[in-house]
Amino acid sequence: MKRQMMTAVAVCALAFAAGCASTPKTKARAAGPEQTASTTTPAPAATGIKADYPITAEGATAFVADAETQWAATSEYVARIQWARATNITFDTMWLESKANAEATELQVRMANQAARFNAVQVDPVVRRKLDLLRLGLVLPAPNRPGAADELAQLTTRLDSTYSTGKFDFKGRKITLDEASLILADSRDPEETKALYEGWRTISPVMRDDYARMVEIANEGSRELGFADTGALWRSGYDMPADDFAAETDRLWAQVKPFYENLHCYVRARLNARYGDAVQPDHGPIRADLLGNMWSQQWGNIYDVVAPASGGASSYDLTQLLKAADYDATKMVRTGEGFYVSLGLDPLPQTFWERSQITRPLDREVVCHASAWDLDNADDIRIKMCTNVNGDDFYTVHHELGHNYYQRAYKNQPMLFRNGANDGFHEAIGDFVGLSALTPTYLNQIGLLKTTPGAEEDIPFLLKMALDKIAFLPFGLMVDRWRWDVFSGQTAPAAYNAAWTADMLQYQGLIPPGPRPANAFDPGAKYHVPGNTPYTRYFLAAIYQFQFQRAACKQAGWTGPLHRCSVYGNKEVGARFNAMLQMGQSRPWQEAMKAFTGDDGNDASAIADYFAPLNVWLEQQNRGHQCGWSAA
Repeated sequence: MKRQMMTAVAVCALAFAAGCASTPKTKARAAGPEQTASTTTPAPAATGIKADYPITAEGATAFVADAETQWAATSEYVARIQWARATNITFDTMWLESKANAEATELQVRMANQAARFNAVQVDPVVRRKLDLLRLGLVLPAPNRPGAADELAQLTTRLDSTYSTGKFDFKGRKITLDEASLILADSRDPEETKALYEGWRTISPVMRDDYARMVEIANEGSRELGFADTGALWRSGYDMPADDFAAETDRLWAQVKPFYENLHCYVRARLNARYGDAVQPDHGPIRADLLGNMWSQQWGNIYDVVAPASGGASSYDLTQLLKAADYDATKMVRTGEGFYVSLGLDPLPQTFWERSQITRPLDREVVCHASAWDLDNADDIRIKMCTNVNGDDFYTVHHELGHNYYQRAYKNQPMLFRNGANDGFHEAIGDFVGLSALTPTYLNQIGLLKTTPGAEEDIPFLLKMALDKIAFLPFGLMVDRWRWDVFSGQTAPAAYNAAWTADMLQYQGLIPPGPRPANAFDPGAKYHVPGNTPYTRYFLAAIYQFQFQRAACKQAGWTGPLHRCSVYGNKEVGARFNAMLQMGQSRPWQEAMKAFTGDDGNDASAIADYFAPLNVWLEQQNRGHQCGWSAA
């Protein structure tokens, strides 16, 4: 998930500067207290921000300097409270986080409004960029009125904790999301998968009223900052006009949609062969619960169902390789660190190992959603995971450490530039490394595989990758498309779930396993919605990582198929890569992209290059099938 710029959310509530980041691929959620934290109206946060800076270039410079100093102190204070709540969910830590988030939000709103006063002033370009970041950095801006930040903080903490402590009845006992996800991944019983899919979504209807109220408050705050709504605020943070950014995501989706449709068509046919017409017809949309993931965002768990009829068996299973080599959670993280060190980057600090949550504690309730943290905007970097020894978490470790290495690379930038070039960059860094980490080439390099499989395993390997990487693309787009419509008022609270289901059909070609109840709030069953994490970052990251991969492999002199390339151990690539990371958010993201890849902007053609053999194969497999899902 993912992720730097969040405000008033319970896991990483900081904006403007690095707080924490999390991956969209999550399995575990902790049970926790049933109480709901509340706060009294907090005392105004101590602030060195004056109310009367002259509206001049000199006044703008002075304001920015004061804002950076104040935010550095506040962000560390809030981050440490957030860490305490995320790693020990109690009534008291929820109360503390809600209070701290409210104070931080009030400060952010004051700074954003102050920054807006200098919109018409001619200032130094660096000062202008900082002013824009202050104005655009809020994810959920509270309006500038007494009690608003406090109410917003209470709502967001309650939403996050309701999700993180969710349980539902399954076969006579209460189970958590992590338990349900493991069962769903392995189950091939349509009745069971339906029960799991629908059961997890019983935790979210209670969120709908809180969510609707949160939208009202955030929109009020966004309008005070000069935006039509909160969605417009989010779309303005990409060094281009908001409407241009929306159009850019449409363009990128158009580049990759044909490939997704080929994958959808193939998978649907295989599901039909497995379950028959009564469960999954060989036309129209796919039943969402049959895809092995609670949100159908990645389909790799059903590889056994959709594997090629011949030559589909892999010569290795990563989970089994890890267990055979006696890996534990810490060794997985050490291995991930070793990848970055092989590129010439420094090892992680000792405090990382002393302070991270690498495995689930047995003595308290925690948020297991994998995340990377920068608590002091300098050296106190950590991960928070409930790591299991399996292939999924092996990838996740490499992903999360990408955030940490990014955080450390830009720590010498001015405070307001200590962030990714954009939020998609922050996600793409670890995903790019993960592309190497999943290759048989890399597994051979680190001794997990004795030999590297030949071309006979290309299609199985690429199909596995596509089931996660390509299947994710429409989901990465639709979550925020739904929210943009909610923020704009196009989707009213009464239509929240109907709109979500319609977006699933439009973008993913999926439908729920049965009719949804009148009170359903299925968006709330996806962490990033109650956690208020903008999601288009993940869609962008799914594009960027392949751009990075293609550029890095070219720099490394790789001449073989792109999907077999590992840049492990290449210090020349590492030096150029780190130079991009060190830029932080000091320059427009387009310049950071060009610095590493040579590309002037987004280019999804790298995906086509990576998956070219698979797409040809899919087209062959789909002959005689009715692809698409408009016809039921």
